[in-house]
Amino acid sequence: MVVMSKQSSKMEQFCVVNSSQSTNTLIPLIDLSQPDSRSCLVKACEDFGFFKVINHGIPTEFINKLESKAIKFFSSPMSEKEKAGPPNPVGYGNKSIGRNGDVGWVEYLLLTTNSENDCQKIASVLGETPENFSLCVNNYVKAVKKMACDILELLAEGLKIQQKNVFSELLMDKQSDSVFRLNHYPPCPVFHGKNLIGFGEHTDPQIISVLRSNNTSGLQISLKQGSWIPVPADQDSFFINVGDSLQVMTNGRFKSVRHRVLANSYKSRVSMIYFGGPPLSEKIAPLPSLLKEGNNNSLYKEFTWFEYKISAYQSKLADNRLCLFEKITAL
Repeated sequence: MVVMSKQSSKMEQFCVVNSSQSTNTLIPLIDLSQPDSRSCLVKACEDFGFFKVINHGIPTEFINKLESKAIKFFSSPMSEKEKAGPPNPVGYGNKSIGRNGDVGWVEYLLLTTNSENDCQKIASVLGETPENFSLCVNNYVKAVKKMACDILELLAEGLKIQQKNVFSELLMDKQSDSVFRLNHYPPCPVFHGKNLIGFGEHTDPQIISVLRSNNTSGLQISLKQGSWIPVPADQDSFFINVGDSLQVMTNGRFKSVRHRVLANSYKSRVSMIYFGGPPLSEKIAPLPSLLKEGNNNSLYKEFTWFEYKISAYQSKLADNRLCLFEKITAL
């Protein structure tokens, strides 16, 4: 159960949660170099909406360079970091998550993936040229975007969809509304055996999320029955989340995973997340090929990504955003 901390006036706004969680469930592990990865990917998306990938082909150099710059930025004085914010919609943020009162033990940088102008203020804090920082970000984002597209195409094949790029083309579109986020969770105290919430429970609204973090624990995912399981730290692998939009496009066959981050009491945690989103004008609806033949059993109303994005931003972090777009089935 989540409760509000009463330890000090400064901590009252933050949530704490029992630190003991189930550890009996294994996170699906997908080797992208294996020929049977398609069926494994589909099953992981159906059962968990979440999985770990190895042999992903992302150059270690791209990972290490960007993480090093992130650590340098977050180690800077607050007065310097605030020069890169606030996130409106991009930039530096601290504690506040979204526009509706959600808070967490986290600071972050939010960037779009289509504009190099986002990097100018951040580069200034780092004491380097915008071109240098922009190149570092672009190299990393381009690599993880390709991996995300490869995974989406394998999923389409696994679902026996004739158009292999039906999902990936939305990320590859020049108008793709994808974003990139760098999160930093500083060490924080434990309150009577309970951990502070770094980032509260939520689902990702986009199509797919690609996550990589340093070797520090904290990430948890929720199982169907509502129990939380910790995701073991692994700085060499990537973790993939099914997003709300992909759940809709597969008519609920794939599940958008609910997840959260607990702050670590001893170590800083740095995560880098690519959120692959469609163009703002893209219509999101279950694919006709995934509906039963001769029976329109669509679970969701059609909406544009812009409509869903606005709805998501107007909601609280833990809200079930998709419920507003579910079809009501007559009894």
